[in-house]
Amino acid sequence: MSTTLFSIAFGVGTQNRQGNWLEVFYAQPLLNPAAELVAAVSDKLGYNGGNQAITITTNQASELAAALKGVDSAQAALLTRLAESTKPLVVTLLADDAALTSTPEAYLKLHLLSHRLAKPHGLNLTGIFPLLPNVAWTSQGAVDLGELAERQLEARLKGELLEVFSVDKFPKMTDYVVPAGVRIADSARVRLGAYIGEGTTVMHEGFVNFNGGTAGPGMIEGRVSAGVFVGKGSDLGGGCSTMGTLSGGGNIVISVGEGCLIGANAGIGIPLGDRNTVESGLYITAGTKVALLDDQNNLVKVVKARDLAGQPDLLFRRNSQSGAVECKTNKTAIELNEALHAHN
Repeated sequence: MSTTLFSIAFGVGTQNRQGNWLEVFYAQPLLNPAAELVAAVSDKLGYNGGNQAITITTNQASELAAALKGVDSAQAALLTRLAESTKPLVVTLLADDAALTSTPEAYLKLHLLSHRLAKPHGLNLTGIFPLLPNVAWTSQGAVDLGELAERQLEARLKGELLEVFSVDKFPKMTDYVVPAGVRIADSARVRLGAYIGEGTTVMHEGFVNFNGGTAGPGMIEGRVSAGVFVGKGSDLGGGCSTMGTLSGGGNIVISVGEGCLIGANAGIGIPLGDRNTVESGLYITAGTKVALLDDQNNLVKVVKARDLAGQPDLLFRRNSQSGAVECKTNKTAIELNEALHAHN
């Protein structure tokens, strides 16, 4: 058997009364773990390859800790802690980055993103939604919706309150990992599976979905949809929107380049190149007709916004008199035509 793995992680999680996984917490997930670690774990668990989530006992956690002492001290220490658990334990091993087949696998890939071990679009997340149960996220952790009413009654009878923060497939990221060097004003607005780069500030109205995120530094006061990655030095103004592949963008990968500004209440349905600005209140979709202006403000031609996707140094605005959407650039008409033909 090969001693190479795509990823491995030792986790503690929550199951419902039928033994089905609701969520898994991985404190120290590994990408491309050392061959010695893989060999030691495989030997103890009888792992023979493939993508598997293997439930283990606290005794097995202790045995794994001993086996890894001379191999990976950090993982050995983690397993020593896991051996004290009263909650279910799991070892998730991914031989390759294949489509997902279990809830622990899905949670591992979400962790890899939020731990900055993989970037948005860098992992195969095929099949993730059916594997993430809709869960009540409460002051006592994840609760199966079918068990919620009874758990609420139990809490009341003890003079306690079981507070339900949300009912969703995805938990908030900060309950699992807080990446270094970030500010998040309202933690409920960043889902597990978001990639938040160092130097990023997410203000109260900002939102970052799974498999999307920021390179950092940057200011997020708008919505970063699933699949959207925002380049370094870019700011998203209050209430602005980026169209993700889950919200009407189809298969077009929407991204924001470096040094961009999307104004308040604006939005994009095309990928932006570096140093683009979108005027406040202007929503640009791929089919939006845009009057392209050169460096002298002369009309070069009318194009669809998709023809300008990925082009640098553009200012998108709406003419306050005619209402026409315009795109101003610092290039001459000749340079613009060359850029458009190269893009096509």
